[in-house]
Amino acid sequence: MACAATLALLLAACGSKPQAPDWQVSAHGALQRFEQAWLTGQQRAADAEFARARSELAATAQPGLVARAELTRCALQVASLVFEACAGFDALRVDSPDAERAYAAYLQGERVAPDLLPQQHRAVASGAADAKAVEAMADPLSRLVAAGVLMRSGRGSPELMQVAAETASRQGWRRPLLAWLGAQLRLAEQRGAQEEAARLRRRIALAGGQG
Repeated sequence: MACAATLALLLAACGSKPQAPDWQVSAHGALQRFEQAWLTGQQRAADAEFARARSELAATAQPGLVARAELTRCALQVASLVFEACAGFDALRVDSPDAERAYAAYLQGERVAPDLLPQQHRAVASGAADAKAVEAMADPLSRLVAAGVLMRSGRGSPELMQVAAETASRQGWRRPLLAWLGAQLRLAEQRGAQEEAARLRRRIALAGGQG
């Protein structure tokens, strides 16, 4: 899983073959719509699309496929600084492949063997990544997931927050943008940086439709 969209990419590849099963096409489309709805803050639409995708995948009785869908959802949460248990995956853990278990642990900020993870996340898992390494990631969603993992594991920094906030801003992803701006605001308030805090409040109001 290179990023939260990995399962969608996998299904797209499957769907490129002649006469692909309907579930592949339906699950792929639903996951794409789920991802976009989540990132732009459309919770009701996101919930509906995820339920549709999961239902299609569950019809295959392949735990690995359903587990990847659940990890997609958990990765999007981490990218938006929502640090909760990945309950949907936990129910499938016993039947999930090692790579899925490793990625789930990685999203929780736990130490895992880097070679079990996608290439772009291995530096984070090994403890060698910093804000510059995250910024160098080509895929913006992978960048946000990695930044969230670093924050969750206590390795965040003001520079990392800036990279994540500007990544979300450039993509127009309201949900993670508000989360990262909020993290920057809390840090500015703790430091007593009043002008910076005021600027961040204006950005939050604008992104939230209040400015």
